[in-house]
Amino acid sequence: MQAPTASKAAPAKMIWPPELKTYVQRALAEEFQVRGVTTIEVNEQLKKTIGYFAERAMLFELDWDNYPLPQDIIVAERAKLAEQAAANAAFTNNSSSPTSTKRKAHDTVESQSPTKTSTPPWQKTNLADRVTFGNGQKEKRPKQDDATSSKSDLEKRRKRFQLGTSGKTKTTTPPWNTQNGPDSDLSSGPVVGTNQNLEKSYFRLTAPPKAETVRPQPVLERTLDMLRKKWKGEEKNYNYICNQFKSLRQDLTVQHIKNSFTVKVYEMHARIALEKGDLGEYNQCQTQLRVLYMQKLGGHPAEFLAYRILYFVYTCNKADMNDLLAELTNADKNQDAVRHALDVRSALALGNYHKFFRLYLEAPNMGAYLMDMFIVRERLAALANISRAYMSIALRFLTDELGFENDRECCAFLEAHNAQNMIEEKVNDNGTQLRVNFKGAAPHFEALRAAAFSKVDIKGQI
Repeated sequence: MQAPTASKAAPAKMIWPPELKTYVQRALAEEFQVRGVTTIEVNEQLKKTIGYFAERAMLFELDWDNYPLPQDIIVAERAKLAEQAAANAAFTNNSSSPTSTKRKAHDTVESQSPTKTSTPPWQKTNLADRVTFGNGQKEKRPKQDDATSSKSDLEKRRKRFQLGTSGKTKTTTPPWNTQNGPDSDLSSGPVVGTNQNLEKSYFRLTAPPKAETVRPQPVLERTLDMLRKKWKGEEKNYNYICNQFKSLRQDLTVQHIKNSFTVKVYEMHARIALEKGDLGEYNQCQTQLRVLYMQKLGGHPAEFLAYRILYFVYTCNKADMNDLLAELTNADKNQDAVRHALDVRSALALGNYHKFFRLYLEAPNMGAYLMDMFIVRERLAALANISRAYMSIALRFLTDELGFENDRECCAFLEAHNAQNMIEEKVNDNGTQLRVNFKGAAPHFEALRAAAFSKVDIKGQI
């Protein structure tokens, strides 16, 4: 009996930057459609562009906000083909021998007609009237009164393709035409850098990079060591450090360097971003690290897997959390950091705030920085539950339950949420004691909890 074959693993999901998603939405929006360019052509051009930059790992490096839309690219290509056709026709006419000038009368008339040599084939028939879309309705297009308005429309589209938002001529070389451009080295393979500067500011790529502006790996290793020392020093300039790390990552990307050093760079930048609460940069690093970990290049995959779990707890993203839980192996669950993150998720799912705040105080690695993102929200949720269960409670007990360092910090939290009037001094046999009176406070804390859970807006979500 033949043994059953192992099922093939599901292909990894393509991860797109938010700017690319916005680019695709603009490309398909009705307001950006162009007369004579069909939706099918736009979709084909989108696939060609995204596929080109995805193969070169440049989806996160390209300036999608200023990159030409597919319909603009198609219009520009058509205009270029029309100009070449007209130039070829003129060259053929000028180079004809005297013996070939004997023609029929109707041939002579056709050769003198300007529309036969200058009008491209897609303008000879009204394709827009014959194009239908998914709903079976024809797309609405503005009517053109005459040929002059059509030429004016084409000229406007050509200018839009050639000019950026600042009015300066774009230097972006389309991926389908790089072999004809001045910077054709991008299509021939990765750049090999020659720049020896340790520091270099980050700029978004709008054209293929040149070797003299890119640093090779030995220089990048010295740059990483310099950035580590500066961050550990007394003066921590995060804006400078982040800019240098983005430039370092860009130099790795354009050279197609994917090894243990690449993992080290992204891990270090992610930790620094977590320390400063910059979830946008952290998410970009985490996205790349997922791909690098799949290639078994070393690093600390268990640590960052735990961060992903805590991040999904923060964003309340149940769909992605369920996908992640389904992918976990027994080996993953046995890792200390992962087990702690799973306990955090379980405690919140069960409403066990006592266990949650104990886990908060015991968070390994930099998990506490991620938990800081939603600790206020969970404290308000715990107070809403406590206000329904107790009439009065000792401030010291509340400090311990909610994971505060001292009573002063707990009082400051209550005051920040308009609950300072609930703190009372009570005299008993052991002396004066501070207590929190929750009588009638349940609606107040329920409203605070609802507001805290209403929306989570994160830049660069993964």
